[in-house]
Amino acid sequence: MLKKYFPTVAITTVVVTVILIFIGVIVRASGAGLGCPDWPKCFDMWIPPTTAADLPPQFNADEFNALHTWTEYINRLVGVLVGFLILLTALFSVSYIKERKSVFISSFLALILVLFQGWLGGQVVRSGLQPGMISVHMVVAMLILMTLVYAAWQAVKDNYRFTLMRHHKKALFYFSTLLIGLTLVQIVLGTQVREGIDNADQTVDRALWIEQVGLIDYIHRSFSWTVLLTAIGLIYYVKKNNLVTNITNLSYTILALILLQVLIGIILVYGGLPPVFQVLHLGVSSFLIISMQLLFLASRHSR
Repeated sequence: MLKKYFPTVAITTVVVTVILIFIGVIVRASGAGLGCPDWPKCFDMWIPPTTAADLPPQFNADEFNALHTWTEYINRLVGVLVGFLILLTALFSVSYIKERKSVFISSFLALILVLFQGWLGGQVVRSGLQPGMISVHMVVAMLILMTLVYAAWQAVKDNYRFTLMRHHKKALFYFSTLLIGLTLVQIVLGTQVREGIDNADQTVDRALWIEQVGLIDYIHRSFSWTVLLTAIGLIYYVKKNNLVTNITNLSYTILALILLQVLIGIILVYGGLPPVFQVLHLGVSSFLIISMQLLFLASRHSR
């Protein structure tokens, strides 16, 4: 029974985790990170207030922002939901312990990571949103997502077998590994750019914030070319060798997502950092990582 429903539970957990990543970016882009100044409660309450008049006396009513508070509170609620879903995934994975230990091990690794992430979230709040802590928080979120994708794939991979010649498998392995590595570096660089924006003089026009970031922003922009050119190389290889439809479609999806990221980046730089595109920029990264990881896993699983 548990084995039958594991794929559904695991995939649902992946979807909700992606939603949580988007919500987390909304929290940061809206400046709601300290909407709840304490942890695990919010203003020393399990359900936060909606007006300053309802605040406990030890908190400053002048610093209360209901929108920020509830944005951060919803982020925490979805985080708890993800935690329970990952726990459920780990429990269901026990049914694979004998025949496919990779499902069991990766599911429990995701559980360990999400417990660490919960602790880290508390440290982020207590540190007053210290920049380095926020970046680590985001990287761990991506690691959780990748671990869950791996667990789900290991459970359903036998439904997606196809044939690839050995040298094609090897080439796709190198392409996908390189793309994942480059994209993770780009995500880390992006978090550093975001930290630079957070530290910018925000009394000036929003469009001028990016100019204050300095060298790391130019590195982030320039590095995107390495990701894009690698993806173009992948497409060239796939088309030249007329690889199977699944691989071709996945490769085009990766290129499309990278081009979308480049477009969003251009809008952010020259459009005055519109918050909605800040959300999309990091949120789309989660889809990009999933697509690259699926290419990697599919290339290793093919006959």
